[in-house]
Amino acid sequence: MGKVIFSIKYEILPDKRDNYLDVVRELKSLVKAEGLDSYSVFEMKGKPNHFEEVYLFSGKDAYEAFDDQPDERVDILMNKLSDMIKQQTTQYSTLFEI
Repeated sequence: MGKVIFSIKYEILPDKRDNYLDVVRELKSLVKAEGLDSYSVFEMKGKPNHFEEVYLFSGKDAYEAFDDQPDERVDILMNKLSDMIKQQTTQYSTLFEI
């Protein structure tokens, strides 16, 4: 079975940048799950405050099971993160390896 890439692109509010970076640093140390090969966050070149989170899963089953593994601290951080994102800038993408 092929790998799965799930990504989320968005723009954050400029005045929230420092808080955003703090939240992302903590998330990067906490986001772990069976079948999650990596979790990374990138800033787009030439577009300040435009970010993309990239999750690499070992396969479709791991991808589908990811939300079934609750973590209270991760949930709190994700809620904080959602308050920093500009409205209507979020784009999701799921890619299945062939």
